[in-house]
Amino acid sequence: MLHLSGPLLVGPDQVAGQAWIVGGRLTFTKPAGAATTLAGWVLPGLVDAHCHVGIGPHGRVEDDVSEAQALTDRNAGALLLRDAGSASQTRWIDEREDLPRIVRAGRHLARTRRYLRGLAHEIEPEDLVEHVRVQARRGDGWVKLVGDWIDRSTGDLAPCWPADVLAAGVAAAHELGARVTVHQFGAQGVEDLLAAGVDGIEHGTGLPAEVLPRLAAAGVAVVPTLVNIATFPGIADRGEPKFPTYAAHMRALHARRYENVAALHEAGVPVFAGTDAGSVLPHGLVVDELSELVAAGLSRTAALDAGTWAARRWLGHPGLEEGASADLLVLDGDPRADLGVLRRPRVVLRGRVVAGA
Repeated sequence: MLHLSGPLLVGPDQVAGQAWIVGGRLTFTKPAGAATTLAGWVLPGLVDAHCHVGIGPHGRVEDDVSEAQALTDRNAGALLLRDAGSASQTRWIDEREDLPRIVRAGRHLARTRRYLRGLAHEIEPEDLVEHVRVQARRGDGWVKLVGDWIDRSTGDLAPCWPADVLAAGVAAAHELGARVTVHQFGAQGVEDLLAAGVDGIEHGTGLPAEVLPRLAAAGVAVVPTLVNIATFPGIADRGEPKFPTYAAHMRALHARRYENVAALHEAGVPVFAGTDAGSVLPHGLVVDELSELVAAGLSRTAALDAGTWAARRWLGHPGLEEGASADLLVLDGDPRADLGVLRRPRVVLRGRVVAGA
């Protein structure tokens, strides 16, 4: 039995004095018997709401690499991951009590030759509905679509799916009880996403200001993946010799990244922390993403909410609640005052100290 001497951050502005861990679960009622005390500020395990366990730069990786990715995230404090598309079968991770919990979106669906090779399942529009149904059954309540990518015939970002096909695909997912999130860099095609009734937008670097109130009203969440957007200048440099218009577009999206996130937050659009780790970026960057949200203008508390309390509610997983699995961090100070304490966590997963002891 463990005694958490607190304080416990049960919400952005809600602090509890102490709690105990019995049988891997949290209780705020003192049980009988002796307990080992863990002293420090307690925070729910962080959420990386956009990562990819099981893939590398060229696609599927072996299980030992997937394990290393999951452990890296765990040791960085990310105990709940939304896997936004993976070519690997990672269900075995669910049986490991020392690895983070994963909410999967199946394998992301892309238009043929309109995405990074080897990562997504590539199809044509007439096959989208069928494959949405496949991935809705494969995932954990999510389906991931690639909404826009470079169109080599025009030399710039362009939508991947006709509006009617996109709407049919989203409807098929909803019929099976799955939510749909969509990779979207540019502005073109955003109206189609809203009309189709998507549930989330990944990256969202080109979202026009006039659509933000509608996103907020519809509850469409955005995961801006700012640590990934930092790679846009390098992408632009590599693409410029063949696609100068695309390169200029990517640089412009990078330049307005902070302004874009601040506008989303101000408009009331749900914003969540995600790193896009797994293809190009390494895992374990969730605290860097929280720091980027602060750089974009969110308060430290708002950034924490995007990566803990609100993110867990959005994904249907509890935080520091009576009877909840004890998936939490014990910190040397209040992270609302200093995000730096998140870089030295004692990690408790399913009631056991697994890292940082």
